[in-house]
Amino acid sequence: MQTLIENVNVINPGEDLKTHQNVLIEGNLIKEISSDKIGTKSDVNVVDGEDNYLLPGFIDCHTHIFAKGFHKEENMANPLGIHFYNAVPHSLQTINAGITTIRDCGSADLSFKLAQQRGLFIAPKVHLSITPLVMTGGHFDLLLPSGWDMEIMYPGFPKGRCDGIEEVLKKTREVKRAGADFIKVMCSGGVLTTNTSPEFAQFNKKELKTIVCEANANDMKVSAHCHSLNGMNNCIDAGFSSIEHGTFIDKKTACKMVKKNVSLVPTLLVHQFLYKSGFPAWDNYADEKTAKLKEIVKVHKENISVAYEEGVNILMGTDSGVIPHGHNLEELVHLTDIGMSEDEAIASGTVKAAEFIGHNNLGLVKENYIADLILVNSNPLEDISILSDNGNVLKVMQDGKIVK
Repeated sequence: MQTLIENVNVINPGEDLKTHQNVLIEGNLIKEISSDKIGTKSDVNVVDGEDNYLLPGFIDCHTHIFAKGFHKEENMANPLGIHFYNAVPHSLQTINAGITTIRDCGSADLSFKLAQQRGLFIAPKVHLSITPLVMTGGHFDLLLPSGWDMEIMYPGFPKGRCDGIEEVLKKTREVKRAGADFIKVMCSGGVLTTNTSPEFAQFNKKELKTIVCEANANDMKVSAHCHSLNGMNNCIDAGFSSIEHGTFIDKKTACKMVKKNVSLVPTLLVHQFLYKSGFPAWDNYADEKTAKLKEIVKVHKENISVAYEEGVNILMGTDSGVIPHGHNLEELVHLTDIGMSEDEAIASGTVKAAEFIGHNNLGLVKENYIADLILVNSNPLEDISILSDNGNVLKVMQDGKIVK
């Protein structure tokens, strides 16, 4: 099957804008790009681009596609099936925002990946972590003071809690067995879990190195949820591939990340969104969460600006699932606020993100690259905020098929 997109302006990060282009797609690949007329088969599907702008589909490097706020009260009240059914509208919201691939940092399981591959519903492709490794009493240890454990559990989905070298080794293997593409570790306190604080490191150095060694033996990267400066340095020394959030990063640590080739997914949107929107009235821990957010919002943007200035590889991620899905490309505005150009911000969610998750033929509008594309009605190189409005995303194509 061929699809010909006529009369579009092609945007690729790091390249000049190419105007009045025609793009031929065959199967799931881009076959030809030309300003001249392209020869096609008789049954080609022709799409009039109407002089709009064609970009690579975006990759959100930090999402939770099953999640709807991580409210423990809802986990208690809802049948388990709701946990899975939530993924259907969340996926459509994500696709409609222009996201064709996600890196899920905890909650989605292998069933979601298989459902997407089998076309059971419209959904982004997924790079899975299954569930994060969590130390006893750490971020996302959901055992409440009452003694009730609020962690969602079912066959095929391992429990994340582990302590000591032997347990973290076994847990890494269990998560891999469950279908993970990478390992996620909670390496500092967080906002959503009671009795933890973002500035404190979690897991010790021997535990972290054990996780990385086992992951590397299986050619898997390791990602750290980490706000804590001490925690970040522990993870960098242990050989982690990415730091998620990085709230309290400083210049020295940023330089260390550059030297060790560690990427940063700052998720700037989530803290701003939560701080402005607040938590449900029935959330018994709302005041505690808001107090922690106040401290994070105050320093996060400034510190990530330092990381950018020092040359850290920054990737676009939103923490969607903690906040409502479908706002993903608002993150690009926050990235330009810390100093990135529009072109750099787009790259962080396309070609750089593709490289990070191991795809060398994704993230660009280029011949022989996978046809994950979006068509938008204005030039985001002139105003990146246009991508924040899903109404400006006119079409989304995934593996050569129009899904919006």
